[in-house]
Amino acid sequence: MTALLAARRTALLTAPTLQTLPAAVAANVRRVRAATDARIMAVVKADGYGHGAITVARAAVEAGATWLGVTDLAEAVALREAGFAEPILSWLNPAGVDASVAAAYRVDIAVGSVGELRGLVADADAESPVRVHLHMDTGMSRGGCPLGEWHELLQVARQARGRVEVVGVMGHLPRADEGDPRANEAAVLRMRQARDAVLRAGFGPLLVHLAATAGALTDPWTHFGMVRVGAGLVGIDPSETVALVGASRFTASVVHSAQVPAGTPIGYGGMHVTTRPTNLSIVGVGYADGIPRELAPGASVEICGERHPLVGRVSMDQIVVDTGDAAVERGAAVTVFGPEGGAVPSVQEWARWAGTIPHAIVTGIGSRVQRSIA
Repeated sequence: MTALLAARRTALLTAPTLQTLPAAVAANVRRVRAATDARIMAVVKADGYGHGAITVARAAVEAGATWLGVTDLAEAVALREAGFAEPILSWLNPAGVDASVAAAYRVDIAVGSVGELRGLVADADAESPVRVHLHMDTGMSRGGCPLGEWHELLQVARQARGRVEVVGVMGHLPRADEGDPRANEAAVLRMRQARDAVLRAGFGPLLVHLAATAGALTDPWTHFGMVRVGAGLVGIDPSETVALVGASRFTASVVHSAQVPAGTPIGYGGMHVTTRPTNLSIVGVGYADGIPRELAPGASVEICGERHPLVGRVSMDQIVVDTGDAAVERGAAVTVFGPEGGAVPSVQEWARWAGTIPHAIVTGIGSRVQRSIA
């Protein structure tokens, strides 16, 4: 039954589609390259921020990224099996790490606690040591080793020589989104302290990395040897200070149209009531496809070159759009968001309408929305 319903939905006019634009990813990598002399890691976790990890990784590497970053070992293995030879770092690993798989697939592992390191060492084979990046908590208290435990972490790493190879040190900028270098001075200082302690412990050479997209674009002092760019690949600058190129276009189609009189309630609960005679277009996407259910007034889509507002509540499978005096035919193309500008809303606008961040919009697109490369 599930397959039948999916087939019927796909056959209904034009199925909702999220297009990934590799040229935009490449342009964004070049923009970061212009801002730094450090190496660039393309972070393609969460399926490339909803755009397809392999597609985004390929475009980023072709544009100059020399590392890839992922959430866990499974994502790294998928990239290796897709043919990527670049170094890959996995730094969250919520289910732990299979050391033999990490070694076999040449995946670097970030370690953010003494317990994590001991667990990895116990599973590692001296004939196939695992490359590790020691992860310092630089001020977020969201993973990473606290400064007070750093010395013990280094002791365990020294005792484990031969089973693990310390090749990097990493951290995160807690306030990079502010685009103000002063906001992250403490994190930069702690990163330097962590690096220096690792060097004194006899490890090196080291690849040190702290900055993500916002830091890479706004603060050279945070760059060290490498910057990690994830959201920036798909056109999102969390600091909102640098114009990047949107890498996706979300389209759907009108599945029903009607002309209604003034005083017509729309959607569940009749939360919107028309104040004049108008035309309504029903678009075949809803919160199951990633349209946020709670939206501020002004949330809009593009139809026939014009921007039209959503009215009434977002339903699971559809939204209602007020097209005013324009009667729109069933089957007309609708752009939910895209990089074009003008009448086409941007991901950033959708984030503001939903009271969230652009990352949540692009990673929240539902699985029944077809993906394509344009």
